[in-house]
Amino acid sequence: MRTTAALFLIAATGLGAEAPIQRVAQDATVVDRVAEASRKDLPTNLLKRIVQDDIDLLRGKRADGSFQFATFERLEAGRIGNDFSIRKEKDENDLTKAEVKGAWVYRLIVSSPSRRMMVTRNRRVWIDRVELELIPENSSATRTQVFKIETWLEPGASTPIDFPIVARQATARVFARADKDAGYGNVVLTLIQAKIVDNVDSPYATAVASAKALLRAIDNEEVPSIRAMATRLHDTLVGAGAAPVGVASAPAVAQVDVIAPAATSPAFQEELQAIEDLLTGTESERREGLDKLHQLLRRMRAKR
Repeated sequence: MRTTAALFLIAATGLGAEAPIQRVAQDATVVDRVAEASRKDLPTNLLKRIVQDDIDLLRGKRADGSFQFATFERLEAGRIGNDFSIRKEKDENDLTKAEVKGAWVYRLIVSSPSRRMMVTRNRRVWIDRVELELIPENSSATRTQVFKIETWLEPGASTPIDFPIVARQATARVFARADKDAGYGNVVLTLIQAKIVDNVDSPYATAVASAKALLRAIDNEEVPSIRAMATRLHDTLVGAGAAPVGVASAPAVAQVDVIAPAATSPAFQEELQAIEDLLTGTESERREGLDKLHQLLRRMRAKR
């Protein structure tokens, strides 16, 4: 159940009328107040949606799903997969089509599980070809590419196919047939989703780092951490005097300098604190903290 306090506070923010950065700062105050008022009824799903929307705003999300201050990189963020049964056709030249679709993906893996229905050994499948329909970022034009495979896929084996681009939308079709003597077999088609990586020169890098830490705290229902991260996010934005995301022109050099300040500035201390929090977290958080530390060091060297 959502708390009454949460509903009143969220309704009172007036999100639609505010500039994006003002909205994020106000949302941080809302999250802090909701966490303070909650007992065992913390509305985690609602708060996570608010913070994820704010992260999208800070990254400058566009209508096509891309970002102004972040890019999709060839690092695995998730998987989209389906199982298919490849049957034996009357005509040996007939092929069964299996299809999978996904957004922001960069690789297809065609695999053959070792078992069917948990106990029965799977059978080999002839993979004739793979057809890809890819829509690039900032485009509505479809690029088509065909990969001739023409080989048997044995149980337990897999065939990866890397896309020439990270596709905003992708449709992968595999044309296959079963062994006429052994009978039908199963294949799995899996699309690998790309990871969103924040640009080093984003003027809101520190704020995004704080928002992601806030999201993790909400997910773990750690009220003290939620309040601390929400306060940090609010103070980062208010202190930086950030301009709204999504403006037509690129950020000025002075704006970019907000994320590479002198070692004594509050913004620098905030970024170091965010990195320290990540380095004391889980394995994936520690890796993210190391990555952000390397980015910070590169920015400092570039300013010399």
